[in-house]
Amino acid sequence: MTIRSVFAPALVLALSLSAAPAFAQHHTFTIVPDVSQVSFTLAGTGHETDGTFHVQSGKIDFDPTAGTISGLVDVAAGSGNTGNSSRDKKMLNDVLQAAKFNEVTFAPKSYTGKIEMSGISKIAVTGIFTLHGTPHEITVPMEITIDGEGCMAKGTFAVPYVQWGLKDPSIFILKVAKEVNVTLTLKGKLTE
Repeated sequence: MTIRSVFAPALVLALSLSAAPAFAQHHTFTIVPDVSQVSFTLAGTGHETDGTFHVQSGKIDFDPTAGTISGLVDVAAGSGNTGNSSRDKKMLNDVLQAAKFNEVTFAPKSYTGKIEMSGISKIAVTGIFTLHGTPHEITVPMEITIDGEGCMAKGTFAVPYVQWGLKDPSIFILKVAKEVNVTLTLKGKLTE
């Protein structure tokens, strides 16, 4: 038995173990609610309504090598705020029925595009958006910005809330659009 035959397998094992972290691409994006936000714009006759909702929690797992993504973003349905208390009461009680359906969630299932681990990436995330207790598959174009351990994901999409069975808040001559534009701005920490 030569020295080479004894050390060769050990060397191969040591090299493969030391290389393993370089190939590990699983990452977790933990959303920080206090710096994240869901904003919305609803067009109407002669006016436009803008508002926000509070992100309660969120965690997204992804592997850019395998192209996989999963997780959940949870938004408090009762946190909607447009700055007008009577309009907010109608939105929360009559349209969203937030006392009964207190969460709005998005669960990503897949994405297209490439996530760069530094700088800006543009991807399209497909997942299940649950509103008013009913799941809907949607695809959201997202811009991902990664700076070390910091991460921000931002995307805008339309929600056809009337088509999805929610009440149309239009009254008499005050008409509003049948879909609302939503912008997610999710900020947090990236870990392996």
